Amino acid sequence: MSSFEADPEVGLTAPAAMELLEGAPVALGGPRGFAVTRTLPNRQRRMVGAWCFLDAYGPHDLDLSDGMRVGPHPHTGLQTVTWLLAGEVLHRDSLGSLQLIRPGQLNIMTAGRGISHSEETPAEHTPVLHGVQLWVALPHAARDLPPAFAHHADLPVITEGGLTTTVLIGSFAGATSPARSHTPLVGAELALTQGAESTLSLRPDFEYALLALDGAATVDDATLKPGPLLYLGSGRETVRVATESPSRLLLLGGEPFEERIVMWWNFVARDHDEIVQMRADWSDGTPRFGEVHGYDGPPLPAPPMPITRLVPRGRIR
Repeated sequence: MSSFEADPEVGLTAPAAMELLEGAPVALGGPRGFAVTRTLPNRQRRMVGAWCFLDAYGPHDLDLSDGMRVGPHPHTGLQTVTWLLAGEVLHRDSLGSLQLIRPGQLNIMTAGRGISHSEETPAEHTPVLHGVQLWVALPHAARDLPPAFAHHADLPVITEGGLTTTVLIGSFAGATSPARSHTPLVGAELALTQGAESTLSLRPDFEYALLALDGAATVDDATLKPGPLLYLGSGRETVRVATESPSRLLLLGGEPFEERIVMWWNFVARDHDEIVQMRADWSDGTPRFGEVHGYDGPPLPAPPMPITRLVPRGRIR
């Protein structure tokens, strides 16, 4: 299992234009649940483009753990994006989807007006689980779309020198992912070999962030290791990445998302009353979220509503 104890070597010394967003340890499913590090939403910055949620987990030794086991739960107003570096995750949803995902493949689920799903380590699995789970906020025009699920086993991969780029979503390095997004967005894995150095071309109208998935890399003059998210800001045309040992980075970017949203539990909405209704629909078992069949366990109950009204917020806290 991963340790979330403070590590004085985890972090970076960054130029003033960059921001280090420290992650928070979270146990999915309760105090003894599956351990993740959450860097979005963050105390300083809630979003990067439309990316509004980022959990990184592993590498987890599954000989010492039951692995991932997240019972059926609802979503609205967002897309979930699953990316693995090692291991397998079995996805089930209320559309009837049953999909095993492995490294190099992408699962993207569009909640729209409402969907429910479960995620678990399958009974037959490799010994290590390592990956990220992300959410993308849907813009107002798309947030009530019918729910959908897509699995992409063949993503664009570009190799140049010691850098191999896999484009998860959007366009980058001259390649475009088949995954559908509803705002200008990009997500890419950058795998660097030992001694690799590369200057990445960026869009000045996008804001960007980098997460170290494994190894360590130099980003311009900053050293980045797994744990925090490095916010690069906007207005950049390039960023330099280099490494002395093999490493992998996750690049996230997008056009700044200017709509104000309410994020609570597994919902993205526009005001408090919408959240109240979504919670009631899940708790009352209305048809809105459908049913997940085949998961060996109960659905997750919604937590109590806060005692104060939820306030729509922008991308910066």
